[in-house]
Amino acid sequence: MAAKVFKMTTQGKEELLAELERLETVGRNDIAEKLKVARSYGDLSENSEYDEAKSEQAKIEARINELKYQLDHAVIIDSAEGKKNVVTMGSVVTVLRKVDKKELTYEITGFSQSDPANGKISDESPVGMALMGAKKGDTVTVEAPVGNLEFKIKDIK
Repeated sequence: MAAKVFKMTTQGKEELLAELERLETVGRNDIAEKLKVARSYGDLSENSEYDEAKSEQAKIEARINELKYQLDHAVIIDSAEGKKNVVTMGSVVTVLRKVDKKELTYEITGFSQSDPANGKISDESPVGMALMGAKKGDTVTVEAPVGNLEFKIKDIK
């Protein structure tokens, strides 16, 4: 089975590298200190602080492994300068949602970079897929649980 490819922008890769660096240094050091303090309390069999620190350590190590895997299988995709009029990975798109006339701005990112609460949507998300390849002035339709939503592209940066 082929490894999953993680599409991301150069900025996205830099963000993941920074998170990895932080977890491997500060995160691991913090956990080591918590474990040291918890061990000093004595009997580990009934030591909730120790159990909590071990659980946190496992979460950090899992995230480190996840980040390493994503970075090892990363494919950098940046929007080309000549394609400012077409939505591509890395584009910042302003759209008008027709149902309520609300203007929204999205940055199209790879899956690992997506953060919908902060306007970063994956090119694999329903809205992201609909926007990819569209041009300013186009109207795209997105199938959603509430029904089809139409978005008119107002601007692409």
